[in-house]
This record gives sequence, C-alpha cells and structure tokens, in this order.
Amino acid sequence: MTEALMKNLGRLAFVGSAGGFVVSQCSYVLYPGDAAVVYNRMTGVENDVKYEGFHLKIPFLQYPKVYDIKLRPAVIETMTGTKDLQKVNIKLRVLFMPNSERLPNLYQTLGLDYNERVLPSIGNEIMKAVVAEYNAEELVVRREKVSQEIKRRITQKALMDFDIILKDISLMDISFGTEFMQAVEAKQVAQQDAEKFQWIVKMNEQEKFAAITRAEGEAEAAKCISDAIRDAGPGLVELRRIETAKAVAKNLSTSNNVHYVPGGQNNVLLGLKG
Repeated sequence: MTEALMKNLGRLAFVGSAGGFVVSQCSYVLYPGDAAVVYNRMTGVENDVKYEGFHLKIPFLQYPKVYDIKLRPAVIETMTGTKDLQKVNIKLRVLFMPNSERLPNLYQTLGLDYNERVLPSIGNEIMKAVVAEYNAEELVVRREKVSQEIKRRITQKALMDFDIILKDISLMDISFGTEFMQAVEAKQVAQQDAEKFQWIVKMNEQEKFAAITRAEGEAEAAKCISDAIRDAGPGLVELRRIETAKAVAKNLSTSNNVHYVPGGQNNVLLGLKG
C-alpha cells in the first residue's frame, strides 16, 4: 500500500515537473511597461509587437526579446569649445523610451542596449554643434535658447534616425574652464572698482556743490551785515554785542560751576543789570 502510494506520488511529481517545463518553454508573460519582439530562427524577427499579458511561443524556435517601454532617465555629458574658443563642460538630462511601434526595426538595427549605443553619440554631436554657435557669454545669457535648440535637434534626430522618443530634456549644468572663470572674476572686480570710483566722484561733486552753496550763503550774509552797518551805523554792532553779553551773563549766573563774578569796571556782567 505504502509502496504504491509512493510510486503514484513520484509519477505525479514527474508529470508536474514535465508540465511546468513544457509551459515555461511554450509561453512567456509580459508585465506592465514591457513589450517584446519575437525572433524566429527560421524567418527572423517577426513584425508583430507583443504587449503585457500571457503569450505562447514555439520552443527552441521562437525567442521573445523584451524591451522596457517606460520612460527612463539618462545623463549625457561632454566637453566642447565655444565660438570664442572657451572650454565648456555641458551636462544634459533626458527621459527616453523606445518607439514601441518600431521595436522590430529597433532590434534589428541596434539591439536591446540601444540607449547605450545611441544617446551618448547623438548627445555629444548635437551639444557640440549647438555650443559652437555661441560664445561663452551668450551661453550664460541665452541659456534657455541654447537648451531649446539642443532639445529640438536631439529630439528630431533620435526619433527620425533611431526610433527613440525623448521627453523632458533639460540642460543641467554649464561650467567653464579655469581661465575663463578667472577672467570673469577679474572683470567683476574691475566693474566693482569702476562703480566705486564713480560713487567717489559723485560724492566729491556733491561736496563741491555744498561748499559753493555754503560760501555763497556766507557771502550773502556778510553783504547783508555790511549793508545793515552802513545804513544803521555802529549802533547795530553795539546792539549785537550787548545782546551777546546778556546771553553769556544769563548762562553763567544759572550755572552751578560759577561761584563768584570778578569785579572791575570793565566786567560785562556787572555792567548789565536789566
């Protein structure tokens, strides 16, 4: 009884293993975001594109080649020269995916690692061509235009020549060589010095204008005093002297630091009592 049961279990295990092997060899599953082309050993790459789901195949004759058709990021970096022969390092970020309708042609021409074959090549070519049309200063000032030009050219070339769709292309970084950065720094310092000198010149002009205005005011005041003395005689001077003496005497009389007033006929304080 036990021996028969063991034999039956062995047969079931063998049948299950054989069935699993047959199923694995005769079918395949594509997950969301995947697509496949089928390579037939007798007829070559088939024209139909397979998408997510369960698919059948002929063992040892048909081989599915699976592509990831979701958007994936890639960074392309290159060193090139500007129109004015300045060295510049430029870095580009792209999101790419294969044109799923053209997967058979893509597999025949580039294989599964199409992105590693194509993106660095066309990226370097396009970026060098675009950067060469601008000088270093224009790259900084007109960065958005440079980015749009690179995007237009690389998108068109990737799709038309290599069946690759590019989206969300952005210029990540533009960095220049040491000599250019030193020249930019020296220019900034020179501009700051020039602005400082301009400010000093303006301050000197304002001080000059203030001095002239003050001198003119003093001259006008002196003229007025001279005219007043000429018209009123020396009495005006005597009146101003008396008013000043009264003010000084009042301040001294109310000060805690003054304890006595010197005597004498010439003492101004004693001569003024009212």
